[in-house]
Amino acid sequence: MFQVKQFGTLCSIIKTMENKFSEQLLALRLEANLSRAELSKKLNVSVRLISYWENGQRECDFDMLIKIADLFSVSIDYLLGRED
Repeated sequence: MFQVKQFGTLCSIIKTMENKFSEQLLALRLEANLSRAELSKKLNVSVRLISYWENGQRECDFDMLIKIADLFSVSIDYLLGRED
């Protein structure tokens, strides 16, 4: 998901957060009663990309991560599953 290279290897802590981001995004979207189409309009991305993120099939860049956190009024740490 959020692939960060450190000394030529993928940071394992980031890899373990992949599922958390997917879960958090889905939960936040459902809690806000937003469809994927509505969320895609708010973020100016495709519905398919939202689906990929929620299913852990694609990465989200850091700028978009900030935009998602701001939209749902949560921290980036929350989105990544680093805090409750």
